[in-house]
Amino acid sequence: MAPSHTPSQTAYSQHVTESGSAPVIVVADDEEDILELVALGLERVGYVVHRAADGEQALALMQEHTPDVAILDVAMPKLDGFELTRRLRNDPATSGIKIVLLTARVQEADVDAGLAAGAHDYITKPFSPQELQDRVAALLQRP
Repeated sequence: MAPSHTPSQTAYSQHVTESGSAPVIVVADDEEDILELVALGLERVGYVVHRAADGEQALALMQEHTPDVAILDVAMPKLDGFELTRRLRNDPATSGIKIVLLTARVQEADVDAGLAAGAHDYITKPFSPQELQDRVAALLQRP
């Protein structure tokens, strides 16, 4: 008889880095409800998640933990998502972090600005938590 797996064990086994540990994600959003929705959804499928309520806190967490992925709101206090993305790209210690911008800004110019700043993906609010999880998983498969 095959061993049974809880959903979190199965999800965790699908999200393991080459080193054998769960991928680390920093989520930054100044809207607490969105922050918790994103973080809890990612934790539920096995990721290690660190939360930040503004851009400066997110930068400090990324310098401390060097996550595999950062999910950043664009309109945050202290340091917006575009500027945070540029700073991460310009620092050799954080330049390899994969970045997803998650924002209510839907204009083509905003998407272009996010990608030009160095984001790998741009997801607009409202969003599907499943779509976000799928995009994070796809990003982690990229070299």
